[in-house]
Amino acid sequence: MTSESKARLGDLHSHLVPGVDDGARSLDEALQAVEAMVEAGIGTIVTTPHIRASVFHDTEKAERRISEVEAAYRRLAVAVAERFPQVRLGRGFEVMLDVPDPDLRDPRVRLASTDFVLVEWPRLRIPRGTNAVLARIRADGFTPIVAHPERYHGLDPELRIPRSWRQTGALLQVNHGSLVGRYGNEARLRALRLLQDGTVQYLSSDHHPRPNHGLDLEAVERLFQEAGAEESFQCLTQVNPNRLVQGEAPVPVPGFTPRKGLLGRLGDIWGGRN
Repeated sequence: MTSESKARLGDLHSHLVPGVDDGARSLDEALQAVEAMVEAGIGTIVTTPHIRASVFHDTEKAERRISEVEAAYRRLAVAVAERFPQVRLGRGFEVMLDVPDPDLRDPRVRLASTDFVLVEWPRLRIPRGTNAVLARIRADGFTPIVAHPERYHGLDPELRIPRSWRQTGALLQVNHGSLVGRYGNEARLRALRLLQDGTVQYLSSDHHPRPNHGLDLEAVERLFQEAGAEESFQCLTQVNPNRLVQGEAPVPVPGFTPRKGLLGRLGDIWGGRN
């Protein structure tokens, strides 16, 4: 991929707003992270601090939380505009679905004020009724994007649950780090299997600026190149993220088959099943 095309890569999941969650602790740390993302070829960044959906049931508490994040985000946005004018910066939240009836009507909660919203469940565990929650969000007129489905505990090897989420109209976002083993071999195998048949729409960093949490984009791109799947990589990291910030639905992602033997080796590690 040329440097010009790489500059148009997009990232829809990161924790760069300083001092509001478990991400960047200071403005300097956030700017260092943005610099690293720019050097990796990312030109569109939507940063997504954590928020609990239950907060939205208390209007006063929700406004306090959103205003706190907005103030910190504005400081970041001013600094990014000065140092990295080529970056298109936006924000939303990573909404933890700790209640079955999230109120997502406030556009500040959603990704870049579109109808797309990044969601997760607490403690990387899948409660009962996840399909109903996602279907309810869709019925309210919004499109949920489930963050890092490959990292959830208790998934079966066929990954029936995340595939069923797609049947509700939800979209899926896999972490870069999962594809290079940052979260272990099980998460890596799950990520690869979801990518095989085009079940995933977005790849993003979930970047938390920390010494042990770097960016894995170069290694991920190499993985796709070795498989002859450059088109899939472009859809996941460039086309679809940039369509999202325009409020547009993702294009279908071609299936991705990793280099011969990789899935088998990981399957042997994960209970001996392919």
